[in-house]
Amino acid sequence: MGKIKVAVAGVGNCASALIQGIEFYRRRGITEGTAEWGLITPLVGPYAPGDIEIVAAFDVDRRKVGKRLAEAIFAPPNCTRRVVDTVDDGGVVVSMSPVLDGVPDHMAAYPDDRRFIPAEREPDDVRRVLSESGAEILVNFLPVGSQKATEYFASLCLDLGIAFANCIPVFIASDPVWGKKFTEKNIPVIGDDVKSQLGATILHRSLVRLFNDRGIRVKRTYQLNTGGNTDFLNMLNRERLSSKKISKTESVRSVLDQTLDDRDIHVGPSDYVPWQDDNKIAFIRVEGEGFCGAPVELEVRLSVIDSPNSAGVVIDVLRCLKLALDAGIGGPLLEPSSYFMKHPPLQFTDEEAREEVRNFIHRAVELAKKVREPEGAREGSTPR
Repeated sequence: MGKIKVAVAGVGNCASALIQGIEFYRRRGITEGTAEWGLITPLVGPYAPGDIEIVAAFDVDRRKVGKRLAEAIFAPPNCTRRVVDTVDDGGVVVSMSPVLDGVPDHMAAYPDDRRFIPAEREPDDVRRVLSESGAEILVNFLPVGSQKATEYFASLCLDLGIAFANCIPVFIASDPVWGKKFTEKNIPVIGDDVKSQLGATILHRSLVRLFNDRGIRVKRTYQLNTGGNTDFLNMLNRERLSSKKISKTESVRSVLDQTLDDRDIHVGPSDYVPWQDDNKIAFIRVEGEGFCGAPVELEVRLSVIDSPNSAGVVIDVLRCLKLALDAGIGGPLLEPSSYFMKHPPLQFTDEEAREEVRNFIHRAVELAKKVREPEGAREGSTPR
């Protein structure tokens, strides 16, 4: 089936975890029938994780721009865990993209190893780099709040016919205007705001759904998160958080059978704790009423390494987008978006979404076969 050629916007911790993960599973080898822990889906159609090839990368930090990708993924301020010594980057060098709104001003008050430091040079010709790289998919790992920068890359994808994986809470796939643009050009997009493999959002959704399924009325709930990576440092600027808060809150609210007033539900980042590095800690509380109004209270603490938790989902997102390209399916992909993202165009419960993704994969594989068939072999005709 060939390689899945991917460009990366933002060479931060999430990109580092993804690229290391591709190398990790490539070395292990994933074949038909493989039961490989750590992956949601070992094979997505015919595609294994090792079929993903990074062909272009973009950043603005002076410690990454102009460097080989294999070096840049380990450069400060990245702090995620290292699981491989080296990666095969195919000679890719990180290109300089426009800064736009990708670097918040408040980061300047923090030490160099904690913040973004833009390179003092002109941006590269991003359109040319993307075009010459042969990228089929672009994955957006820009900082939360990068509205202009995300729209810049989304527009390039539309112009160049590149599929878009929007992993941050700037609304593209779930925005009717942007969604229509991708539909009209028959370019697949999955978004918005990646839902980690086993993160605070998926756990919170499962807990409030359990309350509802067992007849417990949820009265109020919160989710508080702390972390020490650049994502949490970036989000200290609350003005960059509006879409993030909407994304996380609606993801939890959408699985409830009853309406919760805004004052009774709080879901969002809480604070930056430098020594936590890429460790994220979530505190979840749910209060409800059971039989005859008896009170039920639940508190949970979840500790995860944040960036691999994201990469464990993105590795499936990229392969679903490739299947869509093979099958000629464009526009917002509703089923994968609902399962893999916090703020999709259409919300399902996680059980429904998982089944819908399986159906999507099967349907896309069958459509792709028909696309590859010689014209005369279709519909039972005999080729001459």
